[in-house]
Amino acid sequence: MELWIPITIAAAFLQNLRSALQKHLQGSLGTRGASFVRFGYGFPLAILYALSLHWIAGLAFPALNWTFAVWAVIGGLAQIFATMLLVYLFSLRNFAVGTAYSKTEPVQAAIFGFILLGERITPGAVVAIIVGVIGVMLISVARSPLSWRNTFAALTGRTALIGIASGGVFGVSAVAYRSAALSLDGPGPIMNAAVTLACVTTFQTAFMLIWMLWKDKNEIVQVLKSWRSSSLVGITGVMGSACWFTAMSLQQVAYVRALGQIELVFTFMASYFLFHERVNRTEVAGCLLIVCGILGLLFW
Repeated sequence: MELWIPITIAAAFLQNLRSALQKHLQGSLGTRGASFVRFGYGFPLAILYALSLHWIAGLAFPALNWTFAVWAVIGGLAQIFATMLLVYLFSLRNFAVGTAYSKTEPVQAAIFGFILLGERITPGAVVAIIVGVIGVMLISVARSPLSWRNTFAALTGRTALIGIASGGVFGVSAVAYRSAALSLDGPGPIMNAAVTLACVTTFQTAFMLIWMLWKDKNEIVQVLKSWRSSSLVGITGVMGSACWFTAMSLQQVAYVRALGQIELVFTFMASYFLFHERVNRTEVAGCLLIVCGILGLLFW
């Protein structure tokens, strides 16, 4: 078995575990607090990871530049708001369905690339996008009688729009992070990714601390009180990001992201065993169609 395969599976598992922990914290910390712990408790490990690559592996630090700074800030802010949208979505729909909405990110990225960059979409990719959209429609109407009126109302409702927006903003974040890492003239993609991760998580922590000090200082107190569970979110978040970057340095991104859809298997397990949520057949069918659409888009 090639090394990138178990690393990608580990990344998907850690990402799902982090989301499950954030859903658990959302009730006690609120959306902003539950989103902050991903960065606030994770940035020391991100810095340690970059330092370890330098001290142990002997990789030199790349020189930072203004292009990197701009893309890192854009990506950091986009990820903050995308995370908050996803955490808030968990309070509106169950864990498995909320995660499935976020999986529309690659489909939206293809559409944005066509509209904004003029990138061509093959007929196969068009079919994949349609399949993914149908999956979202099924999830949206799973709890109501199936009809065109209910479908339109569901797709224009708050839950659907928040979920689709979360995937879209995550897509912006991914593009910005890739641009930031590529702007660095470092020893290789692994070190460039590690430095990007360390810088972005540090910025995100500072930004959200200032935001919480301005809005509600009590949120910081609650985050500190819940340090045991909150630190797990930070640890799993950084470890998952490190695994994603490592896997994508060993294999093409398309293959890594395709295999990463195994996260939905972990998601349904967490939804059933941890949160005791029930997912009906229509929602399962919708999630499977989204996965099929994403896999088809990546391969085509």
